Parts: sequence; structure tokens; C-alpha cells
Amino acid sequence: MSKNKLYWLFQIIGWSLYFGNEVFAYTLQYGFENQLLFQAFANIILAVFLTHTFRYIVKRYNWITLPLPQLAIRVLLGVFVMTDLMVALNLPLDAKYTGQLISEKPVLAIEYFINLSKPMMVWVLIYIFYHYSEEKRLREIEQLKLRTSIKETEAKVLKAQMNPHFMFNALNSIRALVYEDPTKAQQGITQLSNILRSSLIADRRTTISLKEELRTIEDYLALEKVRYEERLQSKWDIDDNTLGIQVPPMMLQTLVENAIKHGVQKAIGWGFVEINTSIVEDKLYIKIRNTGQLHSTDSDSESGGFGLKNTAQRLDILYGTDASFKIYQEDNLTVCAEIVIPTGNIDVKNNNISLDSSTIRAAS
Repeated sequence: MSKNKLYWLFQIIGWSLYFGNEVFAYTLQYGFENQLLFQAFANIILAVFLTHTFRYIVKRYNWITLPLPQLAIRVLLGVFVMTDLMVALNLPLDAKYTGQLISEKPVLAIEYFINLSKPMMVWVLIYIFYHYSEEKRLREIEQLKLRTSIKETEAKVLKAQMNPHFMFNALNSIRALVYEDPTKAQQGITQLSNILRSSLIADRRTTISLKEELRTIEDYLALEKVRYEERLQSKWDIDDNTLGIQVPPMMLQTLVENAIKHGVQKAIGWGFVEINTSIVEDKLYIKIRNTGQLHSTDSDSESGGFGLKNTAQRLDILYGTDASFKIYQEDNLTVCAEIVIPTGNIDVKNNNISLDSSTIRAAS
């Protein structure tokens, strides 16, 4: 049943019960007369009309949004006016029963007014409380929608910021080989096209399977291998049960890129990047270890500050406190970035598909 139908149902039943009780009380005291039924019917019609008019005014002028003192004054004034009109109807109708008493003791008119004001006050308080609760609930829903929209926008902005940063570094790798080794440059272009294809798909999705993300990293490392040759060693330790778990797209790729740029690139001789995944207590643990030393991340130019802030913000937007990210110095020559993500739903059908053989073994 719609809210409007329920409103009218409660209006009619509520006022009918109240004035029906009045007829019963008068019948016990004075005896039954047909006039009592007419009087009750007239009161029901007037009470429904007055309270419905009050409801219209409250909604029309949006009283619920007023400060409490202003709302209270308007409510009391509304109850006073409605009670006055009820008294104006009932005094002539009740003259046969209460007219002589009121003429002998005029103070009883005040009691008469108070008695009629009680049901009006109860109705108004119930309606104001309901309307206030409904408005509050709607505001909370709107605020929730707004926060959700803001988070979605923030996530899209973070992805948009990340992709140009990645493309710039990838193109630099290929440019260095165009004249020195065209064959390897062609291979690099093929690797880049695969990565860009994955990036375009990722821009339309909030999360992707870990398997897809690892494939992108595999292409990226192969591209960087063309540039660094023997200086870059890659190691993989992937739990097959983690491949179907959903992760934010291009997030791990950003961390691997930072590992190479701020670790391997600065290493003397050679350096390594190792990717490890496992499930512990229904959570996905991802570790990216690399040669290097951790420095302050206050600046975007230090230790991949932008990429690290980007990762932390995206995890917070998508998972809140259920996910975590930290980076620390594991030993004098090794930095470790650790991500913890709730496993959620695992795409089991992807678990049976393994990565290329080159990703399972350590790259030479």
C-alpha cells in the first residue's frame, strides 16, 4: 500500500475511533441520541480537513528545515488555530449537554479548549516526528549517494592520473631502442600495445582479476627488460588460488614501475623485482620486493611518492579499512611494498589458467 493511501486510512480510522469514543462516553452519561452521531461525523470531517491543511502547509513551506524554536512556534500556533475552530463547531452542538455548566462556570470553557487541543497536539507531534524522520532518512540517502559519486569520481581521477605517467616511461624505453636495435624496438611496441589494450579495458572497470593484472606486469617487465637487459632480474612466486581475486586495475603495475625507477635503475650492477601473492585468513597478500633503499615519500619525486599515495588512496576508496598498504625497508638492500585486500568473490574458472611460463620462473 502506498504512503498516501496509508495516510488517509490512518486519518479516517484514527479520528473515527477518537470521536467514536466520545459518543460512547456521552451515551453513558446522557443517554444515546441521533445528534451524537451527527456531531461525531461533523467532528471527523472537520478534524480530517484541519489536519490535512496543516500537513499541506508544513510540506508547502518546508517547516521541517526550520530551526527548532521557529518550528515550535509554528506548531503551537497551528494547534491553537485548529483547536479554536473545533471549539467553534462543538460549543453550539454541545450546548444541550455542557452549555449550562459553562455559563455557570466560564472557567470550564478553558478546560473544554484544552480537552479538544489534546488530540490535535498528539496528531501534530506524530506527524512532525514522522516527517522529520523521513526527511532525515532521505537526506542520509542523498548524502550516501553523493559520497559514493565522489569516491567513484576520485577513483577515476586517480586512474586518469596514473595512465599518462606510465605511458611516458614506456615510450621512453622504446625510444631508446629505435636506432640501436629496431628488432627489439618492434618487440617493445608489441608489448606496449598489449599494455595499452589492458589499460583501456581497465579504465572501464573498477577491479580486474589478479591474473589480468599480472599479465600486464609481465608485458611491462618484458618491455623494461629490452631496455635494462641483464641489469633487470624478475622473480615470481604466485599462488594459483589468488589469480581470480579482484584487484584495482594498474595498481600493481604502478608499484612495479616505481620499483624499477627508484630501485633497479639506481642499483649498481643489477637489481631485481619480485612479486609474491598468497592468501592468509581470507585476505589477499601481495608483496613486491625490489633492490633499493627507501627514502622519504613526502615529495612526489622521492621514492615514487605519487605512486604510493595513489595506491593508498585507491585502496581506501574501494575497500576502506578492510584493505591496507605499507612499504618498508626489509634489509639494507631490499624494499618491500605490501598490499592486503579482502578476497571477496574469487573467479574460480580463472584459477585453472596459468600465466606464461616466463612468469613462473625467475627471469635470467
